[in-house]
Amino acid sequence: MIAVRITLDVLPEKQLELMQTLFSLIKPVGKEHGCKLYKVYRDIKDENSFCLFEEWETREDLEQHIKNLRFKVLLGTKTLLRKPPEIRIYSVSRTQGMEAVMAIRTKDVP
Repeated sequence: MIAVRITLDVLPEKQLELMQTLFSLIKPVGKEHGCKLYKVYRDIKDENSFCLFEEWETREDLEQHIKNLRFKVLLGTKTLLRKPPEIRIYSVSRTQGMEAVMAIRTKDVP
């Protein structure tokens, strides 16, 4: 699995425009081949900070996404931002869920 985190720091007066752009991308990107997750989050401490979180089946799926028009639209939001977007791509070899949390919490408990 490939995970992507994109942090967007929007100009306060451009916040609505950015939100509209991000909202318009959610459904179409979510239907792209290999997209497992495409979510937008807003920072509760800074209303001008947004985070996109994406999960892709393969690196090839992500590369196709990056080459398409929707990603170009996302990159086009740079005029709405205080600074360039911060993009991080993670290659994940293994994921764990609540069972791992419970195993850790119960380990060495008297």
